[in-house]
Amino acid sequence: QVQVAESGGGSVQAGGSLRLSCTAHGDVHSRNCMGWFRQTPGKASEGIATMTRDGSAASAASVGGRFPVSRDDAKGILYLQMNRLKPEDTGMYYCAASAKVVCDWDHSFPYWGQGTQVTVSS
Repeated sequence: QVQVAESGGGSVQAGGSLRLSCTAHGDVHSRNCMGWFRQTPGKASEGIATMTRDGSAASAASVGGRFPVSRDDAKGILYLQMNRLKPEDTGMYYCAASAKVVCDWDHSFPYWGQGTQVTVSS
């Protein structure tokens, strides 16, 4: 069992930055793959970035390299640094964890946090 909790969301003006944190507690093997997803108004949920314990990372083309992901596995934290934010980045951001080795973002994660809201104003 893994408990996941996000933090760091908030309101920011376009062009600004936020750093989201995802803290995962529980069996270390059950959180080998951790990822960030977002639900923006009027769109389907999409995967943003994933990272494994060994540091293999992937980011969605939709965020164009603006959102690098990093991980402090000793602390069980996954970060999402959100730079050059745009109003269309507004939405709820979720963190998820899985034991899977192929760390893709097909939403097949058993453990999810409650989400943190990001609002970007123009």
